Amino acid sequence: MEISAAGRLEVRITAADVGKRVSVRRLSEPGVADEKFTDTVGVLTSWTDGVLLITRKSGETVRVAESALIAGKVVPSAPARRRGPAASYEELARVAARAWRPVESELLGAWELRAAAGFTRRANSVLPLGDPGLPLDDALAAVRRWYGERGLPAYVQTATGAAGTQELLCAELERRGWVREVTAEVWTGGLAPVADLAEGTGVVLSRRADEAWLARYGREGVSEVALRVLGEGPSVWFATVPGAHAPAAIGRCVVDGRWASFAAVEVDPAQRRRGLATAVLAALARRALDEGASAAWLQVETDNTGARALYAGAGFAAHHAYHHYREPGNAGTDR
Repeated sequence: MEISAAGRLEVRITAADVGKRVSVRRLSEPGVADEKFTDTVGVLTSWTDGVLLITRKSGETVRVAESALIAGKVVPSAPARRRGPAASYEELARVAARAWRPVESELLGAWELRAAAGFTRRANSVLPLGDPGLPLDDALAAVRRWYGERGLPAYVQTATGAAGTQELLCAELERRGWVREVTAEVWTGGLAPVADLAEGTGVVLSRRADEAWLARYGREGVSEVALRVLGEGPSVWFATVPGAHAPAAIGRCVVDGRWASFAAVEVDPAQRRRGLATAVLAALARRALDEGASAAWLQVETDNTGARALYAGAGFAAHHAYHHYREPGNAGTDR
């Protein structure tokens, strides 16, 4: 916190600092916290009518009454990771988009509108990497029309928690009634430690997802459209651990330059805790290393404690959080 020459805490932020990363200390609300003060770090997304809105790295919005402020200052953007591969948010967002391609897409300025007949939010949402070239209300109206023409709810994929992420857009969507449905994290790490997790023996790699792989994948809507989404990317690999009647485990990897992505890792519930997921990851990582990749990324739910422990042990760490916002008044999709 900022401390004056006289040793007092000072508030050194104003409404002109909206859009910047700040650190504030405020009086705790009575009965809410044991401590007298509460500290919050995040992006200042609004300061109106005596109330500050601050978006934390997780995407959570914190309301702070101006009258409760004790201290505050602008702080540098979230620091770069001290280990593992360095990467900007935009680089990772573009790599992730190439690893899960839609069936059709259209540009609205620097926004990419993506659709794949409703198969997964990732392939049926707007990726806003810049200015749409229109005022926000007009851009969102165009987005809703585009998805409505395809019989789909409109989703916007956003990110928080790293330099260049979209806290301000998140705040604007929430003001307009868009509903945040999904939050997860993108983790990055070195690829070689993943290959060293296990021998990876007994894992069969293929360029195509066969019927057995798809049966273990077990998602709704695995149609020709889904097969196109799963099968497209710079260099796609499918892993299978054969079982007696169905695969014991599966996984998918896309190699894209220095990056390898891991997704769709599924294990037969009756054969969990036998290291099969680890074997799948290791086999895919070895193949990605052979193709020249050196870094890896993956998406993980915040409540998946087992996966988070596994990835942390392999040197992965959270890079940023990502979210899907659904247009108001539309029930959306469960996929």
